Amino acid sequence: MEKFFNNAGPQQPGSNYTIDPLRRIKLPELQELIDQQRYFVLHAPRQTGKTTSLYALMRHFNAGTQYRALYVNIEPAQAFREDVSSAVQCMVSIMADLAQLHLGDGSATVLHQQLMANKNWNDALRLMIRHLSSHDDAQPSNPRPLILMIDEIDALIGDTLISVLRQIRAGYADRPAAFPQSVILCGVRDVRDYRIHSSATKEIITGGSAFNIKADSIRLGNFSEAEVNELYQQHTDETGQVFTPEARELAWAYTQGQPWLVNALAYDVTFRMREMRDRSIPITGEIMRQAKERMVLSRATHLDQLIDKLQEPRVYSVMAPLLAGENIEQFPPDDLQYCIDLGLVSQGEPGNTRSIRVSNQIYLEVIPRELTHMAQVSFANSNAASHNPPAVWYIDPDGTPEGALNLPRLLGAFQQFYREHSEHWLSGMQYREAGPQLLLQAYLQRIVNGGGRIEREYGLGRGRTDLYITWPACPEPRQRLVIEIKVKRAKDSLQTVIEQGTTQTREYMQRCAATQAHLVVFDADAGKSWSDKVYDKPLESGLHLWGC
Repeated sequence: MEKFFNNAGPQQPGSNYTIDPLRRIKLPELQELIDQQRYFVLHAPRQTGKTTSLYALMRHFNAGTQYRALYVNIEPAQAFREDVSSAVQCMVSIMADLAQLHLGDGSATVLHQQLMANKNWNDALRLMIRHLSSHDDAQPSNPRPLILMIDEIDALIGDTLISVLRQIRAGYADRPAAFPQSVILCGVRDVRDYRIHSSATKEIITGGSAFNIKADSIRLGNFSEAEVNELYQQHTDETGQVFTPEARELAWAYTQGQPWLVNALAYDVTFRMREMRDRSIPITGEIMRQAKERMVLSRATHLDQLIDKLQEPRVYSVMAPLLAGENIEQFPPDDLQYCIDLGLVSQGEPGNTRSIRVSNQIYLEVIPRELTHMAQVSFANSNAASHNPPAVWYIDPDGTPEGALNLPRLLGAFQQFYREHSEHWLSGMQYREAGPQLLLQAYLQRIVNGGGRIEREYGLGRGRTDLYITWPACPEPRQRLVIEIKVKRAKDSLQTVIEQGTTQTREYMQRCAATQAHLVVFDADAGKSWSDKVYDKPLESGLHLWGC
């Protein structure tokens, strides 16, 4: 059977194109920590390859003679929330079962049955870990030290998480003869970032205080650009089907190496697109663009999980100013680190807020669409109710070029809509600081639905949102247009905002080789009349100003 790109669950090297997971987690560095009997954290955003790496690590050590290794996923215990006894019972059961499966150790099942009979779960996890550490069926007289890998540790909450961390800490001094040589805690976040609410003591306990034996923290990163090319080359080597240079460049630009996105894009173009199963057909940039758009529209599980996080206050505190392009000197450090750990944002230079960005172009597309989903539905229903097909009124059938997108007509209609309805829509938006920019993007989404393409750029401290429009999206765009969005706050001079915006729009226009550009200025001064806010006028050749 031909290998395929995996976008569901851990990698199976025999079936999936795979980047060596031991190389990704830097095995020599981990080996050093393990040899030193260290307990440490391996963390990374979801669907980055943590589980694949831990399974590879377990197989690596179990194939040798120095250590034994056991991987345990304790996520099922999440269902018991702060019912500590039930959660610990669940985890002990999982450990006993996996010790039998991966180590051939049936004695753990016997201990589990004894613990079940005693019904004392307060210290059961420590007892099970101690038993596994001191019992080795392969070498009964000289047990090999155990490496215990606990995955999804941050799926636990409250007193359950506190209990697990403290039971592991309680046995730490007995390593390696009666407790693991090394324990690797794996999750989305570093344990130091946990702020655990204890229902029993009615207090906040930080992860570090509950587990102050952690020696190090290792973050599993995205693929490098070279690794993306290496992964795609595996498909070419096996099937002969090539990814053109443009396709590879776009895959990197769209994903920035996020492993699930890299694999999902490639799976789409090599298997879901049935015509591309003809391996003699090369995968071009345009095919990659189509796959990206389908991924954005699909609301795949990975993207849904990401969007769900946007509602959390800690995420909002970072994403709201980022989407609005505001100047922020400093974020709450815990909130920023949380967003980085989730993989939502990246920071090019530590301490430099202006280097904070949404992590990749696919997330850039997904986030504004999801935040304005109801507005888009409303606009679509409004068109349907008026029996006005959405692709009619903003296209010039006799324009130059033929079937040209009439962007001034669209922006003029938006001005009127914004004047009549913005108060209603903005009052109901969670991300109200970026509301005007998001609402305009929702209004312009019909361009994509009608066959065009919009690419977005945000950046902290830039005070603007950049939109690059190509019409039609394929096979070759006949129009390249840009929109620069700025918000004038009450303290700002309108003339200064327009002057800055004109310079920025001109630069963006040149960078995109656009023939038409529009600067849209939203005036946030609630005391100003609409007659003063709403205007439009040409600024210079190819550049038009719109006030809202």
